[in-house]
This record gives sequence, structure tokens and C-alpha cells, in this order.
Amino acid sequence: MDFGHLIEEKIKQSIKQGDFDNLPGKGKPLPKDELSYVPDELRNSYRILKNANMLPEEMQLKKEIIQLEELIEEKGDSSLDEKQQLTEKKIRFNMLMEKKKMQSSPAFKRYSSKVHRKLGW
Repeated sequence: MDFGHLIEEKIKQSIKQGDFDNLPGKGKPLPKDELSYVPDELRNSYRILKNANMLPEEMQLKKEIIQLEELIEEKGDSSLDEKQQLTEKKIRFNMLMEKKKMQSSPAFKRYSSKVHRKLGW
């Protein structure tokens, strides 16, 4: 049974009744998908993680590295403890990346520049 015809008729009926006249964002382009830089085969899993407020460990580390770098830059001078924390996080991040061999992955090479631009690196 083909429901396409029924669906098309319902849509036409709704248009005639004006159900679509006052939708928010009418006449504006759709917002760009913020995960458009992620390969198709990973996009749904990343979206699920994002909706659950979870980040992969390497992304969480990268976020912490950026926060520490911003803190150090903002203060102008940093304590030895902050520098040590930053170094440890960078080493841990590099170890994770090496372990996952993401840098040799074709997807990583293809999307790394887009990810860096998106995150402002």
C-alpha cells in the first residue's frame, strides 16, 4: 500500500487551511547542521552523545586544554601548577590520538580543518 498519495493530499489540505502560514522561521534558510563536518557514518552517534551531554574523552580533553590556555592567556602569567596541568592534558590527548590512530584516518584528514575552524583553533 502506497501512503505517499495520502500524505500528499494531507499536506495540500493543510496548506489550503493555512496551517503552515505562521511557522517560526518562515521564509528564512534552515539553520546549518552543526555536525555537518562529521562523516555520515558517525553523525548519528555523535548527535546521540551530544544530546546526552557526553563528549568522547579526546574531545573533553581538548576542551579542557582550550580552557586552560585561555585562562593562562587571560592572567598573563601562569603558575607552575597550571603549566603542568596543561602539559599533562596535552600529553594525554596526544596519547589518545595515537592510540586511536585518528590522524592516519582518511576521515580525520578530510574533516580536521573543518573541525579546527568550527572550534576556533
